Amino acid sequence: MRACQHTLAKAGAALVLTGLCLPTAMAACSRSALLETVDQFLEGLSIGAAAPLQNIASNFAYMENNKTINIVSGILGNVLIIDHNRTIIDLVACATYTEVISPRSAKPYVLGAQIRHRAADNAVELIDTVVSTTNDWLFNATQTLQYVRGESWGVIDAAKRDSRATIQAAADAYLDMWSNKSAIAAVPWGQPCVRLEGSVYTGKGLPDDVCTPGIPTNNTQAPNSARRYVIDETVGSVNVINVFEHLDNAADSHEFRLEGGKLRYVHTITVADSKKSYPGLGPAPSPASP
Repeated sequence: MRACQHTLAKAGAALVLTGLCLPTAMAACSRSALLETVDQFLEGLSIGAAAPLQNIASNFAYMENNKTINIVSGILGNVLIIDHNRTIIDLVACATYTEVISPRSAKPYVLGAQIRHRAADNAVELIDTVVSTTNDWLFNATQTLQYVRGESWGVIDAAKRDSRATIQAAADAYLDMWSNKSAIAAVPWGQPCVRLEGSVYTGKGLPDDVCTPGIPTNNTQAPNSARRYVIDETVGSVNVINVFEHLDNAADSHEFRLEGGKLRYVHTITVADSKKSYPGLGPAPSPASP
């Protein structure tokens, strides 16, 4: 397999991830190897070191908030108390996505990490993270944790699972709303459906909860670009790390869960200034207590 370089390049006004290899046939990809690397990554977060990571490819790259940096200069240089983690597994792309919530650390964090492996030998080629903390968009790790603990992201019966194409199409339609008003009609809105945006929650635990409050009113932005996907049909989930142009080219992670072809949960992590107003959004709302 050819070597992959993972960088963000500038094309006009947009930032574009170039050279990202997303394998199409992953027969050799090992679920146990993927989960072992996730465990090593979480151990590294808990001790503030990259040392636990093993089986690193020679072309390995580390990205944090859409920038390629030295791995020890990023979140792995901090000691985290991890109160929550949840992982989805993509055996087609030979990749995982892990959501991490750490409100009790010296500095609180909510982060998402895609880890991509080379299928031939399961070597780690890329760790791609979005790391949010105090003053980022709607950030409150304590409240985020409380909401997440009330959700169910369990395995879906095989006969009821949506296809990879259906799951990705739902994510793309949602992200396309900022640049294409007609995309709103293509989003498979569910009911109940709840959106956890930073620490703001649209749901009240009721059967008529919907995810539509706060959807964009300004649809003239550039598309949310450089999308990197991890899809797990067993839990109806897709994570998309991207460049969120609408919020000053912010590093962004959107994770979606579909049930029966409809959106059930949406989780966002966005590294943007919560004190700023953005077109079509206005000032960020104050998170409500769970």
